[in-house]
Formats: sequence, C-alpha cells, structure tokens
Amino acid sequence: MIFIEWSDTDASFNLAAEEYVFQQLNKNQDYAMLWQNRNAVIVGKHQNTIEEVNQDFVEAHDIQVIRRQSGGGAVYHDLGNLNYTFIVNTQNSLYNFKALSLPIVNALQQLGAPVEFTGRNDLVLDGKKISGAAQMIKQGRLLHHGTLLFHSDLEMLGKVLAVKPAKIESKGIKSVRSRVTNIRDYVPDISIDQFKSTFVQTLAAEQDLTRYEFSTQDRAAIAALAAEKYSTWDWNYGQSPEYDIKKEYRFDGGGISIYLKVNKGIIQSVRFFGDYFGIGEISEIEQRLQSVKIREEDVKAALSGLDISFYIHGLDLDTLAHFIAA
Repeated sequence: MIFIEWSDTDASFNLAAEEYVFQQLNKNQDYAMLWQNRNAVIVGKHQNTIEEVNQDFVEAHDIQVIRRQSGGGAVYHDLGNLNYTFIVNTQNSLYNFKALSLPIVNALQQLGAPVEFTGRNDLVLDGKKISGAAQMIKQGRLLHHGTLLFHSDLEMLGKVLAVKPAKIESKGIKSVRSRVTNIRDYVPDISIDQFKSTFVQTLAAEQDLTRYEFSTQDRAAIAALAAEKYSTWDWNYGQSPEYDIKKEYRFDGGGISIYLKVNKGIIQSVRFFGDYFGIGEISEIEQRLQSVKIREEDVKAALSGLDISFYIHGLDLDTLAHFIAA
C-alpha cells in the first residue's frame, strides 16, 4: 500500500488530490492518505447545496463550500478535524464500511480511545459520533474516506450547517444530523500527530507500506483540476438537483413571497407575491431572472439598470439580489 500525506489545507486542492489519485495515479496500487482542510463545508455529490449550508454565515466567515465526488451528507471541516482516504481495487460492489474503518479503529483504540463502529458508517464514543465515512466505486476502484473529530469547533459546525428558514422541496439527499463530540473530550492526551504516527505504524504492521510525495507534475495536475472543477460555482452549487423554493421576506414597505424553480443552479421560473406596493409590472423582474444562475452577482447583473423600488417600494437591488440568492 502507498501512503500519502500532504500539508495543503485548501479544500478544493485536497478534494482534487483525492480524485487525481483515484483516477490518474497507478491503478494497480492501493493508497492510504491523511489530509486536513481549513474551515470548509463539504457537501455530498447528490445534495442540494442550498439546503445544507447557511450561505450568509459561510460568506461572512470565509468558509469554503466544496462538493465532493462521493455521496452521503454534508460535513464541516477545520484544522481540529483529520481526514483519511483509502483507495483500493475491488471486484465487490458492496460497501463494507466497517472493514475499511478497522485501521482507524485499531489506531484509536491503541491510544486509549474506546471507539465503536455503529450504524451504517459511523464511529462513536459514548454513543456520540466522532467520525463519518462515505464511499464511491468506479471501474473496479473503491474510494473510502472519512472524518475524525479531534478538537473541532463544534459550535461553528452547528452554525454553518444551520440553514436559514425557507421552504425547499428538493430531490437532493438531505443530511441526517447526529450528536457529535470530539475525541479529546474523552481522551484529552491524544493529539492529531500522535494518531497519525500510530495509524501509519498500524498499517505498516499489517502490510508493506511505501511513502509517496506528490511530484511537481502531480501538484500541477491537481491544481489544474481544482481550478477547473472544485473551485467553481458550477460544480459546488450548479450540480445541485432540481428544487423548488419559497422565500418570505418582511421589510418596511410590506412583505414578499418569492417562488422559484431551480435546476442545476439555474432559475427556471420565478413568481413574486405579497402585500408590497409598486408601480411597475413585477413580471418585468420575473422575466429578467429567467435562465439566470441563482448567485448574487448574476442576479444583480440580470436586474442591473432597473429601479427595484419602482416595482417593490422600499427595496433596492442589493437587498433583493441577496435575498433571492442567499
């Protein structure tokens, strides 16, 4: 097995690195990897990002929002969290989460953490989740990855995944919220570095283990993939499944309800209702928003040149665009 560890903490680079190893490095080899992200929300491949993320909060706190290539629910990453990845060849289409989590369990138990495997894909301490995992299989290759909460900011986790109230009807896979805890709350002497060392020793005791460092060519290819895919709005938001959303907003001039149908992040239809006052025909705003990305700058661009208060007295362009896209 090849072991790879790297120090980059940009989530778009790190998820690109996973895909690069999975798709492009020697496919006759098995891989184990350890990596960390700075503050980021990682959403599952089949999720509707807008349902999972508090968009105002992530923008205010410079938190990355990145879609991964595996399924499952949204998770929050910071430098108190460690991520692991196994990539192996398999002829079995069944997802054996427990078997692939055993090296993690063994290393934690050696350090004194009474970790247990429970449910479909979780590791728990005292019934509280400290790790969740996800998988994907493609052309005989299995990618299994997961999180380990050592001393993550759980208060931040709660805020970043607390979506603002809105009625959303979506075909996306919704996250299942669980009680979580940090490993250090139960075993305060375990550090991330201690775990890394024990984990590598555990793997090396079970099989031949060779370390590998990304070459200059590897890093260039990973950076290109990050720029072309994982850093883009089209991948992180535009890949969301079709959904309908109703937003309600009160302001000094009254209230509005906005009904949107969105597909792949593009507004398919929009209708405005409410007890607001206005002179202009609201259909002019509705028509301008057809086929526009549900992103604040795109909404503003589509409505530029319009005096929004002429249509909805008491609102301006910036406020309306933020409300629609947030």
